Amino acid sequence: MAHVHTHTPQAGHDHGDARTLNRRRLLLTLCLALGYAVIELIGGLLTGSLALLADSLHMVSDVAALALSLLAVWMAARPASGRRTFGNSRAEILAALANGLALAVVAVFITIHAIERFVSPRDVAGGGVMLVATGGLIINLVGLWVLEGGRSDSLNVRGAWLHVLSDTLASVGVIVAGAGIWAFGWLWLDPAISLVVSALVLLSAGHLIRETLDVLMETAPAHLDPEEIRDALVEVRGVESVHCLHVWTIGSGEVSLSSHLVIDPERDPEGLLRSVRSELGERFGIDHTTIQIEPDAREPGVEPACTDACEPSTTPA
Repeated sequence: MAHVHTHTPQAGHDHGDARTLNRRRLLLTLCLALGYAVIELIGGLLTGSLALLADSLHMVSDVAALALSLLAVWMAARPASGRRTFGNSRAEILAALANGLALAVVAVFITIHAIERFVSPRDVAGGGVMLVATGGLIINLVGLWVLEGGRSDSLNVRGAWLHVLSDTLASVGVIVAGAGIWAFGWLWLDPAISLVVSALVLLSAGHLIRETLDVLMETAPAHLDPEEIRDALVEVRGVESVHCLHVWTIGSGEVSLSSHLVIDPERDPEGLLRSVRSELGERFGIDHTTIQIEPDAREPGVEPACTDACEPSTTPA
């Protein structure tokens, strides 16, 4: 019986390079958001616009989220220790979860104050609102462009990107509200736009929280089908059956797989492992694998002795 663990060195190198780039992206976006958050906060107080104040507070939450994401990237890059054998990759996932929860809190805060504004409308300087919000929109668009390169392979960066995206939508909404108030005196637009923005923020938060919880619960990545992987392994010449198949994500983009393969005893285990690794890497992009080889010495119809120990029970206790 052979127990083989493989990890492609280049994959680890690539993760390190990606984290360095993501750290730079997050730092630049943090500086942009911090600078304009102060301007929007002052502008909101001077113009009396709830939508602009909500946007400024949302941008403040962006700053906190970006700072948290930067800390998580730094922690994830630290080497594994004696107890944390997987390293600190989950720090990025925890940061993404915190960002999702923060987005939800911001959405609730905006909603409460928007309802208050419907009950007690206040005068708003529409022209000033448009001017300040336009500057915020430009800053947010730059932030989205900076973070775009890292959002596809990092939930942490994606969480920060969603923060900036929702703030971009908020800026657009604030500009619309300012224009309506300036041209027609529609004070109701201010809280109405705030409610729309809060709904969009809450939607983004829910999606991000669901994704991070999937990682923490070690759910198979959404782009991979465990049954398809099982079928592909069985199709490898010499593999008789597959059990104890587990596919999960350690951190952003770090997919791992473990499995037991019952093989034809006439086949060379090392050659078969090379074929299996090649299939997993080329077809599914999985390079981090732990595979146990079991020669097929069983009687027909008899399950391997380890099956009960490694397959999750489907019957209640």
